[in-house]
Amino acid sequence: MPSHLPLPAPVGGRPVPGRHRAAHPSGVGRAHIAALDGLRGFAVAAVLLFHAGHLRGGFLGVDLFFVLSGFLITGLLVGEATRCGRIGLAAFWGRRARRLLPALVCVVVVTVLATWAWGTTEHLRFALDDMPWVGAQAVNWHYITEQIGYWNSSDTRVFAHLWSIGVEWQFYLAWPLVVAVAARGRCAERIVASLAGVGALVSLALTVSLGAAVDTTRVYEGTDTRGAALLLGALAATAPVRNLVRRVPRRAADPVCLVLGCGLAVAWAVTGGEEEPLLFQGGLFVHSLTAAVLIVLTAQVPGTWAARIVGSRLPRGLGQLSYSLYLWHWPVYLLLLPRLSALGGWGGTVVAIGISLVAAAVTKRFVEDPVRFRVGWARAGRGLIAVVALALAGAVLWAAVPEPVPGAGTVDVDQLR
Repeated sequence: MPSHLPLPAPVGGRPVPGRHRAAHPSGVGRAHIAALDGLRGFAVAAVLLFHAGHLRGGFLGVDLFFVLSGFLITGLLVGEATRCGRIGLAAFWGRRARRLLPALVCVVVVTVLATWAWGTTEHLRFALDDMPWVGAQAVNWHYITEQIGYWNSSDTRVFAHLWSIGVEWQFYLAWPLVVAVAARGRCAERIVASLAGVGALVSLALTVSLGAAVDTTRVYEGTDTRGAALLLGALAATAPVRNLVRRVPRRAADPVCLVLGCGLAVAWAVTGGEEEPLLFQGGLFVHSLTAAVLIVLTAQVPGTWAARIVGSRLPRGLGQLSYSLYLWHWPVYLLLLPRLSALGGWGGTVVAIGISLVAAAVTKRFVEDPVRFRVGWARAGRGLIAVVALALAGAVLWAAVPEPVPGAGTVDVDQLR
């Protein structure tokens, strides 16, 4: 999933060292970036294990991503409003595009080519069907309107995991407008906090009312129903919550963080997806609320052991790769895991995760960072030109690849296991 940590501007083609980074009004300063990256690392690990069949509730890692996104994005927005008295929406959306689009375009184009070469007829047909919706950042609503069940159809769609990217993009378009308007009035952050809290409760009510349906795709992938996690993160980033949490002493914060972290881990271990009766009757909300409290405690109470543990090297490294890793892992799983059956369940998973990690590291090093920071080969607008050219190549590819006839030349994936 996307990484939204406020990084320093590049100087001379290299990032400014962390010790020169100013503290952010939301509390997301240099001392806490490692911990928040580490939380993202745990989240992506949970998702990877879930999709490989090794962690029943690992899909809840997506909710942790959502809460982190709402927290960090709102922190950036209210911080800009505090410093400048206004929010530059065009500049904000431009930064989001530079951060997220290069890797997404690269993964989509390569995935279609790989599916054409190695996927089944169904894989290719559905990839071509989903591709325009992925480009429009609305694939979640495509799945909803076409009644493509997330829990029983994702194993035929290489872009099934991108529903969550669509939700985040839609949030990035709408929420900054709300914050920008609220920032013009008095008590701006209190207004933002109130709007985030009320919005989260409305989202909860929608989730409960829609959660009793036989097909839970609508409630699971809807932007309105999943907005609760993003808005709880946004609420945690506002001054009223931050000021309250700053009063918590460090000796009290550590045991609370331990309880919250264990609660998330237990939920990831035992929750059974749509089969869990409480999931859409408040379970997702409670999980997101727990994540929001953990995040704001980690960010606002300095020097805790919790922040040191989650910010240690391995989870922090995974967190820094999390966006590209999330983009790559599902196509790799879908196309590769059936061919690794001889290695056993865990053996195949290790190989697939290893390949996903390598692909993510290459993408971050040569695509994400250069375009994001306008350094290296992406200086002087070359990054934008390259991304646009690749997107156009993807459109040509979508038009040129013949859509397979349903049922023709189908490869039974079970035969590859």
